[in-house]
Amino acid sequence: MPEALTLQGTLLGFDFGLRRIGVAAGQTMTGTAGSLEVVRHADQPDWRAIERLVSEWRPCAFVVGLPLDGDGNETEMSRQARQFGSQLASRFDRPVYYMDERLSSAAAQEQFVDARAQGRVRAKGAKRLDARAAQIILENWLQSQSGH
Repeated sequence: MPEALTLQGTLLGFDFGLRRIGVAAGQTMTGTAGSLEVVRHADQPDWRAIERLVSEWRPCAFVVGLPLDGDGNETEMSRQARQFGSQLASRFDRPVYYMDERLSSAAAQEQFVDARAQGRVRAKGAKRLDARAAQIILENWLQSQSGH
């Protein structure tokens, strides 16, 4: 697996959930990310949708949010997120990195509430929270790699 610091190009970030998986894309050069969409996850992830995103964005690696408990310990959900990451790696032959996501969902919710209060987002935008959380996860990972 290549060292994370040597990666250059596009990354896809994922906020893994049992019903939905938020997806974001980011650039190593700029250290920025943007939310893309939410992919269904019923019995298994919607691999067709993920394949479409991989084909479109051609990422050099993936970043998966790791839902740890308040003390930073692994949970059943983090084990499932790691399993999803392993599936990504084997299906698409790219490295997978993990990022502590404990604060990403709360930050996405807070940003949504602020945007809604300012009239920039309507209630239907709530379903995009998972994609926004993926963006925050990816941005945090990019910042951690740049030393900021």
